Amino acid sequence: MNAYDFLFENTSNLEKDLLIGIKDSKSFRSISQESSTLAYILRDKLGQNKKIILVSNNSPFFIVAYLGILKSGNICVPLNPGIEQESFNFIQKKTNSTTGFFSEITRKRLEPSIEFINEKILSDIINHEDNTLVPEPEFDIERIAEIIFTSGSTALPKGVMLSHKNIIANTRSIVEYLGLSDLDIMMAVLPFFYCYGLSLLHTHIRVGGSLFLNNNFIFLSSTINDLNKYSCTGFAGVPSHFQIMLRKNNLFKNTKFPSLRYVTQAGGKLHDTFINEFTETFPEVQFFVMYGQTEATSRLSYLPPSMLKEKMGSIGKGIPGVELKVINDYGDLILPGERGEIVARGNNVMMCYYEDQKATAQAIQNSWLHTGDLATVDEDGYIFIVARKKAIIKVGGNRVTPKEIEEVILTMTGVIDCTVESTEDELLGEAIKVTVVVNESGKTLTSEDLKRFCSLKLASFKVPTYVSFNDSMEVSLTGKKLKQS
Repeated sequence: MNAYDFLFENTSNLEKDLLIGIKDSKSFRSISQESSTLAYILRDKLGQNKKIILVSNNSPFFIVAYLGILKSGNICVPLNPGIEQESFNFIQKKTNSTTGFFSEITRKRLEPSIEFINEKILSDIINHEDNTLVPEPEFDIERIAEIIFTSGSTALPKGVMLSHKNIIANTRSIVEYLGLSDLDIMMAVLPFFYCYGLSLLHTHIRVGGSLFLNNNFIFLSSTINDLNKYSCTGFAGVPSHFQIMLRKNNLFKNTKFPSLRYVTQAGGKLHDTFINEFTETFPEVQFFVMYGQTEATSRLSYLPPSMLKEKMGSIGKGIPGVELKVINDYGDLILPGERGEIVARGNNVMMCYYEDQKATAQAIQNSWLHTGDLATVDEDGYIFIVARKKAIIKVGGNRVTPKEIEEVILTMTGVIDCTVESTEDELLGEAIKVTVVVNESGKTLTSEDLKRFCSLKLASFKVPTYVSFNDSMEVSLTGKKLKQS
């Protein structure tokens, strides 16, 4: 089954709005018809299995183009609309893409040397065609649906190849454990070129829910107002979203959200102090801690809200349909309290990295995805991430994880966020450097204040050597933190 046909299996003819709050709201029926018409045109003009680039902010344009590409049997390559020209040229050449969908603002900036379709061209072609592509009963579920390029430890991005089966499996699992239904309305602040954001689109099409597209989270007051104005039942964010909402000012914490049923958090570790702050402020809102990777079509584990206080700091256990375990260097299951690497197996795990056999062989071994995350487990089998394999700092022979230092600093009054990383040191080899983001009440903090506070709660070798302050968080379009210079 084509992932498109799975997503719209029960919703293609719904007259209710899939997209709400925009100038021209879009129903399930209109999105389905427009994307199916586009699919017919793409297959007629290009055939199948061609790699088609898509560069746009969250919008009806992105959604129709994305779904049309999937339905046509071609391969979507969604890219960050803020992508640099050099990176775009690299990906376009690597994928040998000759066609792309570009919002007009990104087309002008990137000046692509391939055939392009912008908002006007898309509108013209779908409004002058009345053909739609019917479901294909023999469609191979193992076919590649999309290639999502993700930055890693190397300078060049890696292309994660996800199949229609991957998308279907992950969507089924997420719908099940979140208990999603046609009554749900999600505020989407996460971009759709990011797998976490795409999962919101997939799941809400599948169940007949609705999406409110928010491309301006930076305007926090309007975001807060819109959560209530559009009766949003769900909010999905990465750590920075929750840190900003809770600490930038008191507006969010002083607002009631009668429709908000649940929030989900993934895309990195949100420190316990923020989770406690959120749940204490909004005890009636379910808080789902989640863990995943692009290589797993976004999701690998979740911690049920009912277990949050008992298992604080845990990423939970595998989502439905996913086997998740922690192994040592010999491939054996670790015992409670030991450390090992998280590995996963399931129908949501990627097929491979695009044209990178070496990286694929390192990531997938004996059908298990090796995540590169170090973790421990407790007696009940709940998983607790310790660090990335490459994130350990060695200070004078002592192994230090940034997370434990960050947890302490984030309890200081006036601190919104902090980043702990290593820096070269002539004496120790590596030393600890911390960049602290503060709000108005934290502007009087000094480096000595911070070191003194840390010395009361941490071993001496874990106290930062270098401290700098900032009054704003630098984040990417996905909401993830950028390293402070």
